[in-house]
Amino acid sequence: MAAALLLARDGHRVMVFERFDEPRPLGSGLMLQPTGLAVLDQLGLATAAIAAGQRIDRLCGKAGNRTVLDVRYSSMRGRLFGVGIHRSALFSLLHDALKSDGAAIATGREVTGVERRSDGIRLLFALGSAEGPFDLAVDALGTRSALSPDVGRELRYGALWTNVNLPRDEFDRHMLSQRYRRASVMAGVLPIGGEQAGFFWSLRAKDHATWLATGLESWKSDVRSLWPATSPLLDQIGSHDELTFARYAHKTIHRPAGDRLIHIGDSWHSASPQLGQGANMALLDAFALARALREAGSVGDGLAAVVSMRRSHVRLYQLLTALLTPVYQSDSRIIPPARDWLMGPASKIWPMTSFQVALVSGLVGSPLRRLGIDFAPPQTGS
Repeated sequence: MAAALLLARDGHRVMVFERFDEPRPLGSGLMLQPTGLAVLDQLGLATAAIAAGQRIDRLCGKAGNRTVLDVRYSSMRGRLFGVGIHRSALFSLLHDALKSDGAAIATGREVTGVERRSDGIRLLFALGSAEGPFDLAVDALGTRSALSPDVGRELRYGALWTNVNLPRDEFDRHMLSQRYRRASVMAGVLPIGGEQAGFFWSLRAKDHATWLATGLESWKSDVRSLWPATSPLLDQIGSHDELTFARYAHKTIHRPAGDRLIHIGDSWHSASPQLGQGANMALLDAFALARALREAGSVGDGLAAVVSMRRSHVRLYQLLTALLTPVYQSDSRIIPPARDWLMGPASKIWPMTSFQVALVSGLVGSPLRRLGIDFAPPQTGS
């Protein structure tokens, strides 16, 4: 939707095809980092996004009584912060703006392929229908897009997600909190605005069916043994159906654009959510696409410019995520002890303090400068 909105505002005729009969988001909460907020600011939506979510000033993870992750945005210049937000709140902001800016939205249209012709590119849909020709097709269908090559690998771990109401005094409203047992078990609480939070629990994909077949109290007991303070959150969960299981994949398309088609967001690059960059990277892709088409002499030149602007940042974060994921989500019995003894103390020493903030903010590699965005976070929200 961000890509469609940016393109529509540049005067392009835009058609959005949505597979659901009624456009709707999937999932629970996410973190908007300064990179994502910078793009929303270009759309005039940053202040509204901050107001709809919850300002996050710190990320803290513990294994037992030992702090193994401690990231404070105040460690880096620029008054940075993140925003925990419900996907539906971000969806509504973009969807309302998109409708008001005149982009057409066609629902109940599941894209299954493309057909290239001399006069443009046509989209093919389930049940045999087609639309087009178009000058450009933008694939924003996600990790398992029918339009992108079958590359990459499914990750061993996924996560259960749900939304809960936060007890008034139990959790810091400005902190993403996590608890670990080795690297095979992780629980997290992300405030997402109002009195709500996203609660997540790591789970091997192969164990999901067993989890569904096992009584919920057995799982709750395991969560409480790791993190007793979550008991009031668990009391709000009455059935397995209230938790959504998210599967993840590590995938990077080496040629994401060409011949009137470009893949953006997870269709181009998807990874473990450990660094929380998915939505933010997608927003950067969307801005790069709009800027490149605005400045290029042709669609082909524009697509080449998008890849040039984004490739180094995408490669860097795909590499960093691949390296860091086993530290927090894996079956390793060697890595967690090293993490527990080294990373906590190191996270409190400069320059590691500033590097950690730059890393989780998405700012390593200077992506905003590459896109020509000068951004200072709006100092609103508390």
